[in-house]
Amino acid sequence: QVQLVESGGGSAQPGGSLSLSCAASGSIGTIYALGWYRQDPEKQRELVAVSIWPNVTNYGNSYKGRFILSRTELDNTVYLQMDRLKPEDTAVYYCHAKVSKQVWGSPDDYWGQGTQVTVSS
Repeated sequence: QVQLVESGGGSAQPGGSLSLSCAASGSIGTIYALGWYRQDPEKQRELVAVSIWPNVTNYGNSYKGRFILSRTELDNTVYLQMDRLKPEDTAVYYCHAKVSKQVWGSPDDYWGQGTQVTVSS
């Protein structure tokens, strides 16, 4: 099994900053992607930022220039630095991983439990 351990989030004022991290562990053969999505009530999950192995990072349009995703391969962790936060960034943020248990095997999708980010004055 693959575990995703999320940390960070919380509350901030508009224009402020927060950070999130997600560490993947367990039966990992190959990580194909590791990143963050958000979900608003009654809406589909939306891409925030994802690191695609070996070295591609994609961002949702609303987050380009404000959020930065970095990763450490030593411990299979991604870090999301969220700057210039806006009230519309308020949502539950979910870590997502696309992982195969065998090296270069067919990947499965895994989700973290979600962490709340609230931006308000």
